[in-house]
Amino acid sequence: MKANWGYIKMVVLLGLVVFLYAFSSARSGKRLVSKPKVEFIGNKNLFITHEDVSKLLIQNQESVANKPKEILDLNLLETTLNANPIVEFADVYVSVTGDLTAKVKQKTPIARVVTDVSFYVDSNGGYMPLSKNYTERVPIVTGFVNKKDLKTVYKVATKIQEDRFLKKHVVQIHQNKNNTIDLKLRQYDFVVNLGSLDQLDKKINNLKAFYLKATKDKILDNYSKVNLQFGNQVVCTKA
Repeated sequence: MKANWGYIKMVVLLGLVVFLYAFSSARSGKRLVSKPKVEFIGNKNLFITHEDVSKLLIQNQESVANKPKEILDLNLLETTLNANPIVEFADVYVSVTGDLTAKVKQKTPIARVVTDVSFYVDSNGGYMPLSKNYTERVPIVTGFVNKKDLKTVYKVATKIQEDRFLKKHVVQIHQNKNNTIDLKLRQYDFVVNLGSLDQLDKKINNLKAFYLKATKDKILDNYSKVNLQFGNQVVCTKA
């Protein structure tokens, strides 16, 4: 019976490929992991430092450096980083040569709550703790604020971030007990009664029109309160 040499060659070649892959995987798994390299995505102001991230990359109370790749639990390391309240997203991976990299995106604060408990409101409307490493210059939030219910504060803070006029002038957001909002401006002592967030865009446009006219007339210092709660009207109280 004539041997089928083409079939035999294919089997041998397949066996060789499987052997080389297994050999390579075994060597790769035993390769020692380098000291973690930490890369921050986006914001260069570090609320959490390279050292902080490296400390979080500890498995079973031991450094991951100089450990075989095969014993690393990358999912656990990612979960640990993502559980940090300052981190928005983390990606941890090891290269073929054993280089361990952690890419970290920090949360972005848009307002700072200053009540009995101080913290940031982040760009997704969530809680973000203060950092000992860096303080962001964002509007201060005072009044009756519950970190489990930040919807109203978040909507106002987002509006301030997105609007050039508001971002330049608003320094304080005050949430009253009934969830209405007052604003304080950078250069003046009067309070802006925003009220509820109904017709928010219209109220902001009314504020801008009033501010432009009153600045031109040089009468902004004459007022203690600017009330935007009455539809198209801007009701001012003299100081």
